[in-house]
Amino acid sequence: MRFVSTRGASPALPFGAALGAGLAPDGGLYVPERLPRFSADDVTAIPDARLADTLASILRPLLGDDVLAARLPALCAEAASFEIPLVALKGSNDHLLELFHGPTAAFKDLAARFLAASLSALRTPDAPVQTVLVATSGDTGAAVGAAFHGREGFRVLILYPDGKVSPAQAHSLGAFVGNVHALRVAGSFDDCQRLAKQALGDAALRADVPLLTANSISLGRLLPQMGYYAMHALRFQRRHGRALNFIIPSGNLGNAMAALIARAMGLPIGDIVLATNANPTLAEFFEGAPYRGRDAMPTLANAMDVGAPSNFERLMWLADGDEAKARALIRVQRIDDARIRATVAAAEARHGVAPCPHTACGLAVLEDLRAAGDTRDWAVAATAHASKFLDVVGPLLSKEPPVPIAFAALLAKPARSDRIEVDFNALAQALRER
Repeated sequence: MRFVSTRGASPALPFGAALGAGLAPDGGLYVPERLPRFSADDVTAIPDARLADTLASILRPLLGDDVLAARLPALCAEAASFEIPLVALKGSNDHLLELFHGPTAAFKDLAARFLAASLSALRTPDAPVQTVLVATSGDTGAAVGAAFHGREGFRVLILYPDGKVSPAQAHSLGAFVGNVHALRVAGSFDDCQRLAKQALGDAALRADVPLLTANSISLGRLLPQMGYYAMHALRFQRRHGRALNFIIPSGNLGNAMAALIARAMGLPIGDIVLATNANPTLAEFFEGAPYRGRDAMPTLANAMDVGAPSNFERLMWLADGDEAKARALIRVQRIDDARIRATVAAAEARHGVAPCPHTACGLAVLEDLRAAGDTRDWAVAATAHASKFLDVVGPLLSKEPPVPIAFAALLAKPARSDRIEVDFNALAQALRER
């Protein structure tokens, strides 16, 4: 299996090489040259007892004879070393897919760990130190920092929008020492993402500073996220004889693309609905307007404050470049801040959970589906633990949710970060100096 750019002007690469490249030379995102398709017999043979085994089974045809193929089971075991349960919501046949049980209490942990393990496996003893450059809207940076912290031969530089992440997120981004550093950017997440892409596409800079990416533009971040959707879809179908449908809070489209690709490969995933915050880019497109990226606006669900989602290119690839076909793949619903507050405030009594603002967007969509008469089985992806957003959810809950042990340990550490303007030269200088 080889991987090609969504823009079609870069050479095809095997999985490991595409992983190391991050962004294709033409500025596009890597996608499979062809998408493997599991037959009914193939699906029957996929195990669902352990996430690591499910993940290895669905990634195997994508890796083919790649250099990482022999190590795939070990890579998946290292990444998926914690539980990702599907929990029934109070008094209903609805479910919450709890993606927040990793070390930084967010869904990014599993894929970040897979990427770090894979890049470490690809590294040769005489290779220069590589810099992992990551833009974050709140959770990605901490997950990547935790995954690469202390790994020989790597350093991490995290870009995050100053003042536009929660206090707990900001602390966790700066709480690493040694090979992980955080930069507060005087702009939006989209500004951070543009700076990262510009750096990755600058040949002169990359000649001085070997760069990697750990955003969802990386295959190593995108594809492992298929595992938890596949595992629970398989379990549900085998136990109940029907498909499980998913509501996925989304901003940059990476987590949602993983579910879409898994379904396209033949996994028994039902309908997919995206819950976005008030940023209108995706919702407007799926309502029939031309795609138009724009600057993001701040909302309570800050990790989804994205105005120009990178993975839109992959969505169009999956739809063969056909906008009508893309709109048929998923539905999108916007949830504004007032609805987020109302959903969080009612969630304990209604669902028996304390959601983060992003998960609240998903619960709001679920409530609307039920109100419209939809009786099918739905699971809401709970993308982060509520304790990361106590500034938002704390006043709306009867009691604060306990902080997960691993994340509490991160918050107990001292934190520091440096501030830069939205200026490529400033970022290039920081990369060269560090």
